[in-house]
Amino acid sequence: MGGMDVVFRDEQPTVRFGETFVASDGFKMLFREGMTLVEETAAYLDGPGRDESRLLARHAALTYASESMRLTTRLMQIASWLLVQRAVSEGELSLSEAAEEKTRVRLSTTEPNETAPTLIAELPLSLQALIAQSKRLHSRILHLDRLISDDRPTPEPRVSPVFAQHDMLRMAFA
Repeated sequence: MGGMDVVFRDEQPTVRFGETFVASDGFKMLFREGMTLVEETAAYLDGPGRDESRLLARHAALTYASESMRLTTRLMQIASWLLVQRAVSEGELSLSEAAEEKTRVRLSTTEPNETAPTLIAELPLSLQALIAQSKRLHSRILHLDRLISDDRPTPEPRVSPVFAQHDMLRMAFA
């Protein structure tokens, strides 16, 4: 067997999923899908949804109101996440700035008091479809967010100089 020299280069830049994903056509399609769903939902809730909700029995109307609020909240989180990621792709935000924004734009991982499927089944089909679409999109975005977050360097915690001095004094007199 002939000898082979293998050279490992540690200086190779790490390819980060977040950087490549937000610059990809896949992200552009996801962005359009998310924003289109936001627009469709707003148009539905302001128009046909309002009319359909008036025809519902009282308990179904209450379910409609709570589910439309959950839907709106979910879509606001999705839109905010997409806009932050687009700002990264367009160079308006750095990855570390996007990580800081993440503390303001929280994607909820669970929904409190999820509505029973039997109650959802009483809602207009259009609203049911929007809810299902938003949940699928939300799930995909949560997955992508985990991949991107695992890839990002965690920002260094900011230590207050006062607390640092206080700790030094405490250690000196302990």
